[in-house]
Formats: sequence, structure tokens, C-alpha cells
Amino acid sequence: MMPAGEPVQPAGGLPEPAVIPLVNIANMLTVTRLALVPVFLLTLFADGGHSTGWRLIATCVFAVASITDHVDGRLARKFGLVTDFGKIVDPIADKALVGAALVGLSALGELPWWVTVVIAVRELGVTLLRFWVIRYGVIPASRGGKWKTLTQLLAIGLFLLPGMDALDPVRWAVMGVALALTVVTGLDYVVRALRLRAAGRAAAGAG
Repeated sequence: MMPAGEPVQPAGGLPEPAVIPLVNIANMLTVTRLALVPVFLLTLFADGGHSTGWRLIATCVFAVASITDHVDGRLARKFGLVTDFGKIVDPIADKALVGAALVGLSALGELPWWVTVVIAVRELGVTLLRFWVIRYGVIPASRGGKWKTLTQLLAIGLFLLPGMDALDPVRWAVMGVALALTVVTGLDYVVRALRLRAAGRAAAGAG
């Protein structure tokens, strides 16, 4: 069981700060998304990975996990459930889901490995950047990063669905947009991390 919560100063200048419990619906959805990753992989590779029935199940599991990514963020913002735990674990859960799908599709020969490598390198790099500057603060997901994740999930969903060969140009167009956003937002995170680290070191020096 996760402990306690994180104090936040509520609006209105109340004397006692509110406490956001770490065990809340938003964080539970994030953890659920992580838990669905191995379930997704089991269904993806079931019966050799090319069974129409199992591929539909795998696509459904992937879709449910993807939906939690949208829902947990909205709930956190709407009900004031934003925590540092969520800021850190939510993008990790996204990367675990996307990474598992990309590696699975490449292992099945349905997606070139270079696509998986480009996205994996970016996602791993951003995760390392987050931990590199965590002593100075948490880098929240940017709007561009959210669009990147959305297009990645959509492209992967198109590749997961069986019988989609006729729409190959469409799914590659979506994957192309996802790759472009992956690279651009990755560079943006590098800049933001360097600025955050510089500001933190300057503040520490001034103190």
C-alpha cells in the first residue's frame, strides 16, 4: 500500500494545506496501464502472433491501456489529483506500452526495426533526462509530447489490427507523423532539461 500523499497549498490562502493521496483514481489508472503491458504481450504473441482472434484481443487490450492514458490525466487535472508520482510514472507507463507494442510488431516482422529503434532511443533518452534533472524538478509532459503519444498509439493500433494491408499508406502516413513528432519533442525535452538543470544549479549557488 502506498503511503500518505503530497501537500499542496490550496487557493484562497487557507491556513492548512490540502493533501493529495498517492493512492487515487488517476494514479491507479496509471498503474493499471503498466499492469496491462504483459497482458498485451501475451495476447499479441499467442498462437504465433498471427491469429486473427488473438490479434483482435491484443488490439483491444492495447486500446484499453491507451484510453487510461487519456483518462488518468483528465481526472488528475479536473479533481486536483496531480502528484509527483503521477508525473514520473505516467510517462514511464506510456513508454512501456508503446515500447512493448513496437518491439512485438518488429519481432513479428510487421514493422521495420529501424522505426522501433528511433522511437525507443528517444523514449529512453527522455526517461534518463527526467531522472538526470529530478533533483531540480519534474519535467511534465508537453503539449507536443501528448500529441506525439496520441499519434504513436493510433499508428500502432493500425498496425496491430489484422487485415489492414489495404490501408497500408494510411497507417504509414500516421506513423510518419508520429516519428516526426517523436524526434522534434525529443529535442524539446533536451532543451527543457538543460534549462531546468541550469536554473536549479543557479538557485543552489545563489543559496
